[in-house]
Amino acid sequence: MAQETGPLPGFKWPVSANRAIAAPPSRVWEVISSPGLMPLYHPFCKENRVHSWPGPGSRDEIHYFSGWVFERNITDWIDGVGLDLEIGRSGGRRSMVSWRIADRGEQRSSLRITIYPHGLQHLPLVARWFPHVVTLRPQLTRYLVSVVKGLDWFVTFEEPVRRNQFGAHPWFSPPIPRQPESAS
Repeated sequence: MAQETGPLPGFKWPVSANRAIAAPPSRVWEVISSPGLMPLYHPFCKENRVHSWPGPGSRDEIHYFSGWVFERNITDWIDGVGLDLEIGRSGGRRSMVSWRIADRGEQRSSLRITIYPHGLQHLPLVARWFPHVVTLRPQLTRYLVSVVKGLDWFVTFEEPVRRNQFGAHPWFSPPIPRQPESAS
């Protein structure tokens, strides 16, 4: 992928989330480019196993609280600016994801994550519009908003996020079952 996020051949309707962060771009880059840190800022990530790091060709796995495991393969590594990667289940189709940091001046930055989802791409354009608008886009937006909020939280407060800190997600981290209160 190019430095600027743009359309990919065959991938329609990317989904993005953007968040201003009260930290310099170098701090945001330090966090997203460090191996194994995802559970500290990703509220749906139980574990982040790293296979090779850093640079293009880096590989890791995200183990979600739902039990899903996704592999990430870094295709572009742009120091201080962002990452492009392919993500998906082992042996499955891959979505493309772009992480971009922008300098907003005065020790401020922003992070934009854009997903080019593989889901529905195999369907004719007319058949994928409704499920994309009704299900895929809202759920992916909800997911991305939680991730950028989590990164902002971790960078700003230097505290790890909690599971589902910004709300549960039916695909990646369902609500935590409440424990029945014991009668004393």
